[in-house]
Amino acid sequence: MKNGIVRTQSPRGVSGRFDTASTLDLHNTRARIVGDRTGVLADTIVAIVRFSKSVGALLRESLSRIAGVITPLGWTLLAVLPLSLIAGYRFGWSELLVVGYLCVILLLFAVLYLVGRSPFQFDLTLEHPRVVVGEEAVGTVVARNPTRRRLLGTTVEVPVGRGLAEFAMPGLSRGTTFEHDFVIPTAKRGVLSIGPVRTVRADPIGLVRRELLWTEQSQLFVHPRTIGIPSTTTGFIRDLEGNPTRQLSNSDVAFHALREYTTGDERRYIHWKSTAKTGTYMVRQFEETRRSHLVVALSLAEADYANAEEFELAVSVTGSLGVRAIRDARQVSVVVGERTPEFAKRKLFSVAKLDTLTRPRLLDDLATVELAPTALQVRDVARVVADGIAGVSVAFLICGSLPTPGTLRAASASFPVDVEVVAVVCDPETIPGLRRVPGLSVLTIGSLNDFARALARSAAA
Repeated sequence: MKNGIVRTQSPRGVSGRFDTASTLDLHNTRARIVGDRTGVLADTIVAIVRFSKSVGALLRESLSRIAGVITPLGWTLLAVLPLSLIAGYRFGWSELLVVGYLCVILLLFAVLYLVGRSPFQFDLTLEHPRVVVGEEAVGTVVARNPTRRRLLGTTVEVPVGRGLAEFAMPGLSRGTTFEHDFVIPTAKRGVLSIGPVRTVRADPIGLVRRELLWTEQSQLFVHPRTIGIPSTTTGFIRDLEGNPTRQLSNSDVAFHALREYTTGDERRYIHWKSTAKTGTYMVRQFEETRRSHLVVALSLAEADYANAEEFELAVSVTGSLGVRAIRDARQVSVVVGERTPEFAKRKLFSVAKLDTLTRPRLLDDLATVELAPTALQVRDVARVVADGIAGVSVAFLICGSLPTPGTLRAASASFPVDVEVVAVVCDPETIPGLRRVPGLSVLTIGSLNDFARALARSAAA
């Protein structure tokens, strides 16, 4: 290392010199300007181009900042100013000259409002980052004056989704704070972006407007409304506390019958009393019991719903089932149909799994689901779930009022015969009811409050 320059030796067998003809293969900016030329003239041209590019970038950035603070009214005034002055001097119209000079005065007066920066400190907090649709949500903006001088008041804006919360902040003496609460609308399920807090400096006429950002952006999750489902109402589920399956197993807890011993059977299951009576080794045969795997499949296809009210009810039903299963520590999968890309050549047969690790994570994901014209319909969702998720005990298919009974039967036929399939039809315009066909139970509900009662009746049946 000499004079701050690190010198390295070329590896053995590799030349450290490069042929100057190789510069003909370059495609960078220098090659486009001077080709393979070298010398003082080429270096001078390259330096001029580099300097001009730097100056151009600086000018573009400056013009971008200037353009960002000028309002449409300000641009209009800038267009009127030269026209009025040129026409006034050209044709001798004193009125136009007055207009031109008045525009100059107004612009200079407006620029004074952009000078300086008030050193406020702002904090944006949400009372609750997660709320249920319809509940009150409140955000708080706290402003502080950390300086030793009094700061003038200003206008504060907080973007709330597509809306805007705006209020006037008074002047602050040194060391004082100002706190303002604003209400966040939660009439619709979704994820709202709150903030960042910004202050606005603008002239009284509205020619210029300067926005300064002070905080980071926060998110408010508006969860769907859910209802508590008693654990006993999910009586479809087969597990160690429920009913055994019809499948036979060599080792389990539910005794089925005795059979003759075959190679590979465990000796501990030999029934010695029966063996002594028959003179042949007899072993116990069991009915298989298994840990239940609950699948809740929600259709996002517009073709399955008559209106948005049906879809919101379906989302609430999905959330209620998933939350109950998570609380009971059951194995649960909550899936939604994927959307086919706009320019895809064929339909995309796939489902997306929502996060079921905790209750808030599931409801966070459900807050983001939306109807889509290209999403898989309930019959296709059932096919994908039956093919892609193993060990399903109970499958809930959630949809609106448009799928026909034949469509629902075809959807249930995708699952094995030992899987209990329950279709939940969300239709606020109909009377709640329960229909059973071979391999399928159809629950029709008109509101979320009907859901628990419908599940209880279905389990009892």
